[in-house]
Amino acid sequence: SLDMAQPETMTAVEVDGPSHYLKGRGTRPSQNGSTAFKSRILRQLGWTVLNIPYFEWGTLVDATTKDAYLRSKFESKLSSS
Repeated sequence: SLDMAQPETMTAVEVDGPSHYLKGRGTRPSQNGSTAFKSRILRQLGWTVLNIPYFEWGTLVDATTKDAYLRSKFESKLSSS
């Protein structure tokens, strides 16, 4: 399943909580195997996948910064596709 999907444009948004990540010592968490595999399969099928990590989202303090964050992520992802 996908958190959000727009099949017409083959765009998926995944809001990834702590269970989607592995924690290293003193390093930024990295995606676990099943999360990375799901994103990789979707990309191979032609989807654009936008992952929203909990540790980035949790630092945003209000609706304005959250909106700017999402816009930036979408623009960055769509320009690299």
